[in-house]
Amino acid sequence: MTLQQQIKKDLTSAMKARDEATKNTLRVIMGEFGRADKKELSDDEVVKVLKKLIKSEKETLEKQGIQEASAFILTIQKYLPAMATEEEIRSWVNEHIDFSQYKSKMQAIGPVMKHFGSRADGNAVKTLLQNL
Repeated sequence: MTLQQQIKKDLTSAMKARDEATKNTLRVIMGEFGRADKKELSDDEVVKVLKKLIKSEKETLEKQGIQEASAFILTIQKYLPAMATEEEIRSWVNEHIDFSQYKSKMQAIGPVMKHFGSRADGNAVKTLLQNL
């Protein structure tokens, strides 16, 4: 079952359970899927949509001066893949990246992000490489 199908199924369950908060969040997600060029999205495309929604919500909360995550963000995060830990990234970099091939450490961001994909935060990778 794809991530998009899982979200659709969970929307039906939330409607049956009369869980308004979850239902509203999942409807926003489904609305974003409807804006896409194609009907069925890959899991990577779904993750990009979810991350975009979280970023937008965090910016809105930040403007309002609210620091904690909203129920909207917490619901969306349930569908995101587990993020790679800093230790996982560091050990992969130590095993697979030869810094002598690059003019600067920052040029290694590409291969690291290609390996981890959406499981790694680009800013975290950048900071980790700067500290090595």
